Amino acid sequence: MEKKKVAVPLVCHGHSRPVVDLFYSPVTPDGFFLISASKDSSPMLRNGETGDWIGTFEGHKGAVWSCCLDTSALRAATASADFSTKVWDALTGDELHSFEHKHIARACAFSEDTHLLLTGGVEKILRIYDMNRPDAPPREVDKSPGSVRTVAWLHSDQTILSSCTDMGGVRLWDVRSGKIVQTLETKSSVTSAEVSQDGRYITTADGSTVKFWDANYYGLVKSYDMPCTIESVSLEPKYGNKFVAGGEDMWVHVFDFHTGNEIACNKGHHGPVHCVRFSPGGESYASGSEDGTIRIWQTGPLTLDGSETVSANGSVDKVKVTADEVSHKIEGFQIADEGKSKEKDEAVEESS
Repeated sequence: MEKKKVAVPLVCHGHSRPVVDLFYSPVTPDGFFLISASKDSSPMLRNGETGDWIGTFEGHKGAVWSCCLDTSALRAATASADFSTKVWDALTGDELHSFEHKHIARACAFSEDTHLLLTGGVEKILRIYDMNRPDAPPREVDKSPGSVRTVAWLHSDQTILSSCTDMGGVRLWDVRSGKIVQTLETKSSVTSAEVSQDGRYITTADGSTVKFWDANYYGLVKSYDMPCTIESVSLEPKYGNKFVAGGEDMWVHVFDFHTGNEIACNKGHHGPVHCVRFSPGGESYASGSEDGTIRIWQTGPLTLDGSETVSANGSVDKVKVTADEVSHKIEGFQIADEGKSKEKDEAVEESS
């Protein structure tokens, strides 16, 4: 076998059970952030660039299936198997609201204007909570045909989409009328549905197929068969020229958007990959796995100083550059093989 440069990811330890959802905030004046949901019931917030642990939201009593941050990354929301969706202060970690459901809450999403929170789950009901009047009963959108797996907002919060655990297709609802306006047909259940940053595409994973849909006219733009059952897929946000997919084979695959050819294959997880997400600038992407770790992979060089052309799957040098930059920003921070020493340092800093 020819020798290929191997991508060295930043490995984020901390979760004691599988990581089932990841969400990046947009870039804020304080940088961008990554929140993770895990079956260990403790969602975690990290620096999106470095993977550095910031805090853990404590309060759920069951697996957390979904997590998100609002546009300004000031609030977080999590949906849990404890029949609740909670809203948190992302600066202090305090629980702001707990919205009770009658069954497992599976998905949550803040509207773009941050005023509304959409939730869905096993109850087959999509609920919209008004963040300005959190004590008011939520608006219930027309009953979902099946148990809700994913939710998202699009068209400047005029449309919501949802997919179901027990049937194929993505349904699009008009928020004003509360009715389904379109269904994107798929053979298998859609486990991942992402609206691209520019609002042009809806990216879905169903079974071993990845599909890209026109988000405005709802036509199928591209459909690619994958090497294995894919659980999650994410489109590169800046140029839209590549996408990352993860699933049963434990590998994190990068593909060319225009041809569907595989550009890179990152190995390192010790269990199926449940979630993949590109960072808001497209310079890195994160993967969460059954093995309880999050891995942050570099897409390419951060600086075009011509020192080295980096292969599509990144290189060892690239990660070193990132580490150096980080250590300038955070004094005394070092990338440790085990997150324990990192978290110990932070615990000391917090107590001092």
